[in-house]
Order: sequence, then C-alpha cells, then structure tokens
Amino acid sequence: MSRTEASPGPAQPGAGTDPRRWRAFAVCLVAGFMSLLDVSIVNVALPSMRAGLSASPSDLQWVVSGYSLAFGLVLVPAGRLGDVRGRRRVFVFGMTLFTLASAGCGLAPDPRWLIVARLVQGIAGGVLVPQVSGFIQELFRGAERARAFGLFGATVGVSTAVGPLAGGLLIDAFGIEHGWRAVFFVNVPVGAVGVPLALRLLPARSGRRPSEGLDPVGVLLLGSGVLLLLLPLVQQRTWPGSAKWLLVPAALIVLAGFVGWERGYARRGRQPMVDLELFARRSYALGTGLGLVYFAGFTAIFFILALFLQNGRGYSALQAGLAVTPFALASAAGSVLGGRTVTRYGRRLIATGLAAVVVGLVATDLVIRHAHSGAIGVLIAPSLLLAGLGSGVVISPNITLTLSEVPVARAGVGGGVLQTAQRIGSSVGIAAVGSLLFSRLMATRGNWTTATSAALWLCTGLVSLALLLAIADIRSSGSRTPRQASADVVPAGPG
Repeated sequence: MSRTEASPGPAQPGAGTDPRRWRAFAVCLVAGFMSLLDVSIVNVALPSMRAGLSASPSDLQWVVSGYSLAFGLVLVPAGRLGDVRGRRRVFVFGMTLFTLASAGCGLAPDPRWLIVARLVQGIAGGVLVPQVSGFIQELFRGAERARAFGLFGATVGVSTAVGPLAGGLLIDAFGIEHGWRAVFFVNVPVGAVGVPLALRLLPARSGRRPSEGLDPVGVLLLGSGVLLLLLPLVQQRTWPGSAKWLLVPAALIVLAGFVGWERGYARRGRQPMVDLELFARRSYALGTGLGLVYFAGFTAIFFILALFLQNGRGYSALQAGLAVTPFALASAAGSVLGGRTVTRYGRRLIATGLAAVVVGLVATDLVIRHAHSGAIGVLIAPSLLLAGLGSGVVISPNITLTLSEVPVARAGVGGGVLQTAQRIGSSVGIAAVGSLLFSRLMATRGNWTTATSAALWLCTGLVSLALLLAIADIRSSGSRTPRQASADVVPAGPG
C-alpha cells in the first residue's frame, strides 16, 4: 500500500463537527447528480429533438458535445474560485445558473437557442461539481469522509448510468415531439428548492481567502489547452478530414506552457491556480491518472450499448435505458460499499473492482455475440450487474484516495483537476470507441453485433490498463497492510 491511501487524512480543526453536515451534503449530492446526469441523459433524447426542432446532425452533435466541452473547461477555475472566494457563494451561483439554463433549454424555439443554453448549462455544471468535493473535504474527516466520498462516487456512477433510463421514461411520458423538453424542465423544480436550502445549510466560511489572486494567465492557458484537446475529440464525427488532430499537439504545447507559467508563478511567491506539488503526492498523481484511463473505458460502455440495443436490436429508448439499469443499481451499491471499506483495503479494493469490470465486460461481449433472441437486455443483466458492482468499488474509493492528502484549502482545485481528467478520459474514450464502432459497421455492412463486440473489447482494454496501474501501485508499495500505512499518512495541512 502507498503511504497515502489508507486514510482520508485529517481534516481541518472543526471539520466533521457541524451538526447539519449530512443535510448540507445531501444538497451537494442533489446538485452533483443533476449536473452529471445531463452529461448522459440527452443522448436518448436526440431523436426527439430532431423531430421537435428539425435539428440537423451538426446541431445535435453540439447539443451533446457543447455541454461536455463547457463543463470540462471551467472545472479547475471554478474549483479555484470556490477555494479563494467561498464555496457556498460559488455553489449557489452555479446552481442558480444551471436552473435558469435548464429552463432556457426547455423553452428553446430553435436549435441555435438550444445550443447556446446547453453551453451555459455546461458552464454551470462545471461550476457546481468541484464545490462538492471541496465541501466533503471541509465537512467530514476520517471514516465519515470516506463514507461521504462513497456516496459521491455512487452519484457520479449512477448519474452516468441512469441517464438513458431517465431520458427514456420522460420521452415515453411526454411523447417523441416534446419529450426532450421534459428532460430539461425536470431540473427547474430541483434547482428552485435547492438554492434556498444551499443558502440555509452550506457553511458560509468555506474556502474564504480573499487576499489570494485568481491567476488569470493560468486560467487562460489551462482553458485554451483543454479546449484544444477536447474540441477534436468531441467533434470528431462532425469535422471531416484529419487536420483537426493537429489541435492535439497544439494543446500539449499550450499545456506545457501552462505548467511552466504555474511553476514560475509559484517561484515568485504567488499562489498558482493549480498547485503542481499536488502531483508529487503519489496518491493524487496515481488516482488522477487511473481516473482518466478508467473513465475512457467506463463512459463509452453506455454509448455503445444504447446504440446497439436501439439500432441493432430495435429497442425503444425506454427499453434500452431499462437494459442498462442493472449496471446503475449495482454501481450505487458498490460505491456505498467501497466508501465504507476503502480505509481497510485501500488500492487493493480498486484493483478488485477493476478486475470485476473486466470480467463483466468480457461476459457481456460473449452474450452479445452468441445470443440471438430478442431478450438480449435480460441476458446481459447478470454480467452488467457484476461490471456495475466493480465500477462502484472503483469510482468512489479512487476519489477518496486521490483527494486523501489534498489540503482542505485546495480541495476545490484538487477535485476540479480530478474531474477534468475524468472528462478528458470520457471524451477520449467515446471518440476512440465511437470511431471503432462506426468503422466496423461500415466494414461489415451494418453488422451491429460484430461492431459492438469490437467496441466492447476496446472498452475492456482501457479498463484493463487502469487495472495494471492499480496493480503496479500495489506491487511497488510493498507488503504493508492498510492499517500500518495509515500510521504515517502525511496530514493534509491548511494549504
């Protein structure tokens, strides 16, 4: 075990003593679920949008990718803003903006309006999510913090997995032409209740260090680098030709410039937007890399299964959503279990979960290739249950271990960087898996079984790579038990 992974680490004085902390945390979870759900729920609503707005394929691509793009761009700056100016203030702003943008999406009279509203909604979601991890670091300590991260991990996993089901239910209830509007309107009453509860329950003192600057040059460099990296990935089916991939080396150059700027900024005695010393902490560097690779395989699973079930087997949006529900339910249970046991088993728990996901995906592929009945959704349920359970004990424990040594004063930025890595991983995975799926469809003249099998194997390979990272960490950490390792965890100081 590494010396950082067995314990979430001490919190600040007074953390974990707020009698309203679990109610405050519930508000955070609702906001996190709402913003992360909108990453996946819209996919099944695309045919409804095309019918209701006469939207072009390019318009629909921007409805999906524009949200993810805006979401990923603001995660780190928003985390920094919450750390410096106060998390409750930033959280309330983000939730208010998300609610208004959701209403704007539901009221959209044409595709352009919808795209702009989705961009604003993505910005608001990116503002909200890093505040959640910051509040967890502040409100809880010890086993309570691990349990809270377990619930947050369940929220991350379930919101991604349950999106197709929720979208299918709403479209089935409100009809193909207007059902997509309900997908957005459902956020409005949640936000209307959540904003006053946030003002009442969330601690006002959090992250308040107004004397620190916001490092605007660092914000610009990081935002430009992430934009250049994500743009060709999320637009890879819309932009023809290979010239778009030139943006990737350009992104790496800009990101290298960002690292250089942050180091120089720190040498001048200023506080950079991202404290690069975080990556000197093994728990943080390993967990961020593992999260990036795992989300590249994990997120694409629902993308390809939704397409296979609807286009390959003739399922409705609701039926396709129900078919992947076993994964979502098992992921929720696994996340809660992982949050309760991560302090005991550490990185070994994550390795076990990754192995279960690999076995579950291999079994799912075998069923898809050899079962030809119409009840394919029922037949893949056991393997999806196993993969979902494994995923649950990967996501929440990895969040806990990754942020275990991040100082509370840097919790927003630390969570923002981790979430950005996960979003980049998701975009890379969907781009790579999607390209393979559609190229195999063309090569096999529309054989969805063969194409889906190839795409699933790529997902399995990405998850296996994450498993190798976890195993390498366990092997290089020696034979100490988690409880022995917990004795010399480096405390998370005030930053």
